[in-house]
Amino acid sequence: MIRKYSTCLLGLLLCASAHAATISTTITVNATAALSGTAFNITGTTNFTGGIGTGTIASSVSLTALTGTTATADYTVTLATGGTLTGKLSVPVSVLTGGATSSASVQMTVTNGTGTYAGATSGATPITLTGSVAGDIASGFKLNNFTGSGTITTGGTTGGGGTGGGTTPTITDVLDAGSYTKNIAQGSIFVIKGTNLSASGFTQFSFPLPTTSAGVKITFTPTAGGAGTDAYLVYLYNQSGVNQLAAVLPSTVAVGNYNVTVTNGTASSPFSVQVVQRKIGLITADGSGTGLSVIQNYISASQLDIDRFTTYAAGGYTFSPSKPGQVLIAWATGMGPVTGGDNIASPGFDFNANGVAVKVIVGGVSITPLYAGRAPGLAGADQINFQLPANIPTGCTVSFQVSVNNVLSNPSFIAIAPDGNSNACVAAGYTPDQLRNFDNGGSLTAGALSISQFQLSIPGVGSGKSNSIGASFTKFTGFQLATASQGSVNVLQQGSCQVINSTSSSADTGSGNVTYLDAGNLTISGPSGSSLSNTTITKNVTAPNRPFGPVINYGLSNFEGLPIPGQTNFSLPAGTYTVAGAGGADVGAFNASISIGTPLTVTGGLPTTVTRSAGLTLNWTGGNASDLVEIIGGSSTTTGTGTSTVVTSTTFICLTTAGQRTFTVPASILNQVPATTATNPGTLVLASGVLANFSAPLKAGGNLDSAFFTSFVGTGSSPAYQ
Repeated sequence: MIRKYSTCLLGLLLCASAHAATISTTITVNATAALSGTAFNITGTTNFTGGIGTGTIASSVSLTALTGTTATADYTVTLATGGTLTGKLSVPVSVLTGGATSSASVQMTVTNGTGTYAGATSGATPITLTGSVAGDIASGFKLNNFTGSGTITTGGTTGGGGTGGGTTPTITDVLDAGSYTKNIAQGSIFVIKGTNLSASGFTQFSFPLPTTSAGVKITFTPTAGGAGTDAYLVYLYNQSGVNQLAAVLPSTVAVGNYNVTVTNGTASSPFSVQVVQRKIGLITADGSGTGLSVIQNYISASQLDIDRFTTYAAGGYTFSPSKPGQVLIAWATGMGPVTGGDNIASPGFDFNANGVAVKVIVGGVSITPLYAGRAPGLAGADQINFQLPANIPTGCTVSFQVSVNNVLSNPSFIAIAPDGNSNACVAAGYTPDQLRNFDNGGSLTAGALSISQFQLSIPGVGSGKSNSIGASFTKFTGFQLATASQGSVNVLQQGSCQVINSTSSSADTGSGNVTYLDAGNLTISGPSGSSLSNTTITKNVTAPNRPFGPVINYGLSNFEGLPIPGQTNFSLPAGTYTVAGAGGADVGAFNASISIGTPLTVTGGLPTTVTRSAGLTLNWTGGNASDLVEIIGGSSTTTGTGTSTVVTSTTFICLTTAGQRTFTVPASILNQVPATTATNPGTLVLASGVLANFSAPLKAGGNLDSAFFTSFVGTGSSPAYQ
């Protein structure tokens, strides 16, 4: 069974490909940055020399990104010649908030594209554009003649390769093999995505793992200079339009910044990567880095069941939900370096017994593992053996993370039956037949409508109410059940807190394997004073090249209290709101309503400073006793630039009810939030709301399997966590 799960580390994701070419180009952008709702929208024209041509650019910078000196956002350039270029823009906050000088610079990277420019990238170094700025917050900022030069490499064909032939290999991303995010830990398994990285076919290596095969090798060279180190190859994969390599980074590679190259006859351009000591990535059942974790349940010395929602047998394996009191085995990579060879079968190494603090966190309960270290018989893979307490929270989406020296893994979940005699877990809103359908590889559909209002103070912008109306419709498998189940509202038990540590990068598409559904045009009407009467909720379609189809979301927002040109003016007073769907390609016509109340009054207001070691007690008045109350806070840090930009966030979510009138976020939760300062603060929100059901038909027949309408009204602040 252990050997079988080594293949879970080799998850293969689809990627687009096109003819490879490197183009030297000069980019010129003329655009306007205008505040609209809760974001600055950047729109304008572009020109690329080198035969790429002219186009239009669109980007949006959220107000929540304006806490540092630089704000980074996605952009899309739609080219007149056909196709698109997508990537990241890094804009000085002073340009957006009114403190800009007459000249400024922005950084632009290309991370992907469509059509002729599928798989396009500008490489590890961002392109700097310099120009002049004019305007103000009311009329919008003009970005005049921002110009800079660089190179853009289009995607390459995935066939061919090998020593002495084909085109130069191109790296599009380097990710850990657990959470599939940036930053690679010493002694861990990682993957490289790209084009022309290896010859056609699939080759998996046995021990001792080689550093080169058929002319293919992966080299980490310090950016500060010095000799490079070759990684140990796990496999070479180039089939069905996918070209990906997996390897183990030697434990001896020092922490720091590196240029990574792949040699396949010729060497690729360098790709910037950061090596860290530890960064645990839990292996997930669908290889997405999110969702259901790969867990084995110890039944006996001869039987290890694979964690699933129901009990069954298939393909020569047995499956069942975990049980309270049971011993479990979790699988990961990235726990840290070890002595000895990383290219041979490990004899095992228990980090927890050798000065590394490892904790397993299940449903908010901290558990000391029985063993946490290298998996005996494997290379670069880690296993964590632990026993569930008898009183562990149960359900089909019990939150699961592992903390290594107080750094959390990617968030995931496991299925835990209510007792040792049950053959299935229990999930609110899902029948046993639906759970069996998930285990048989089936999927379900869901709809989510939301209304939220927060009283906020944005540095450099002002105070007011951030109003938001959103909707999404999805089709998902059981592996993503927690993502599709309204997040913390359904996953968390009342009176508990959860900490989520996430790492996002410029290449992240998010959403795991969720497929988004088209519901056509949506409108909303509200009570007197809302100014909402059959008002359109804007439909947004992004990530067109995503393997599971584009992301389709609906949203309408504004920042009430500021006279912002272009925003839809509306309020969200207490009363009943109705969303009407006209029907689209996937979801038919429907109506859904919800009633929202007045916000709670926080006694003394939210603090400007949170002392993490003291815990945080919040008291409030108002609201209906049964209303849900969410307390959300956290902080984030950004490292790297361009395609190597990595945002690491730590967020805590606590759930209770309004009738409790008080809640204390314990120090054990707050101490997991990195410290912040008054000039680079964190976030804190308290909101109350309700959860209602609605129904909508599917064009393919039947109705949405689950559909929820939520409302949350509250207040937010930007405290320093000390």
